Amino acid sequence: MPTVPPSQPPSSPLRIGQLKDRSGVPVKTIRYYEELGLIHAVARTEGGFRLFDDDAIHRLAFIKRSQTLGLSLAEIGDILQIHDRGEHPCQTVTHTLNQKIQAIDQQIQELTLLRKQLRSLLQSDHPTHADSICPIIEASP
Repeated sequence: MPTVPPSQPPSSPLRIGQLKDRSGVPVKTIRYYEELGLIHAVARTEGGFRLFDDDAIHRLAFIKRSQTLGLSLAEIGDILQIHDRGEHPCQTVTHTLNQKIQAIDQQIQELTLLRKQLRSLLQSDHPTHADSICPIIEASP
């Protein structure tokens, strides 16, 4: 019969500096994310210091990973809102990532065309004129 690991007691709340140390996210960024509603302080001390739980560390890691995949903070916020309602945001994530792929494909096509144009300019003869700044750039496509 499998054993169930004992549940871990909740850790004590973290001040923003401790959250910075544990997550690697600068304090200024943590405050900005809180302002945007991406993370939430669970309480404040009598002195007004923000207190965060371990969920904030998990959310900061999720935000950082999402950004490396090209998601904007607005898109990340939408995903987190769905999660916060108790729903799985995977359908939204799939749709958003498919849109990112389409945008990347479009950028690749545009960059390929630009590379072709640049190579063509460099391979052509460009006579210098007295009133010319640089005939390579001024040449017609």
